[in-house]
Amino acid sequence: MNELVRFAVATTFAAAVAAPALAAPETFSIDNSHTFPRFEYSHFGYSTQQSRFNKTSGTIVLDRAAKTGSVEVTIDAKSVDTGSQLFDAHIQDEKFFHTEKYPTITFKSTGVKFDGDKLASVDGDLTIKGVTKPVTLEISSFHCMPHPMLKKLGCGANATTMIKRSEFGAGANAPYVSDEVKLVIAVEAVQN
Repeated sequence: MNELVRFAVATTFAAAVAAPALAAPETFSIDNSHTFPRFEYSHFGYSTQQSRFNKTSGTIVLDRAAKTGSVEVTIDAKSVDTGSQLFDAHIQDEKFFHTEKYPTITFKSTGVKFDGDKLASVDGDLTIKGVTKPVTLEISSFHCMPHPMLKKLGCGANATTMIKRSEFGAGANAPYVSDEVKLVIAVEAVQN
């Protein structure tokens, strides 16, 4: 009977020690060459214009077993790419991004939600022009697998949210150019 008790205690201890390893957080660095936040807005009702930022960095921490995590993203606002150098300069002035004073846009998560094994949404604080507002990034796809070229674990997602640019001090020309802006973020990240 003593052997059975010792075996049970040893098995329980081994399981307790091994459990944290199964649910260890994984840290990923955002891949700037495959991460391009975009913004879309109605231009005088003529069309939906789409522009993007070309430089993004950040860290994503996920514990997929525990369904927890965190996200921190920094966007270089001076890397805005509208497709026109003239408009790139225009949108960086004081009426819009005011990149001379506020060179970055940041997002810092306050919570994540999973639907089964898939990341479903990320709540957090978005800061544009020094103004911080809570937003929820809805995740339309989420996928992790070994990266075929880098030989490391990679994860990717598509996220969207809607904001009002006037709430961030960038409401010039509204309502002709829509106040409501859709943010679309295609992100890829590789495990450190």
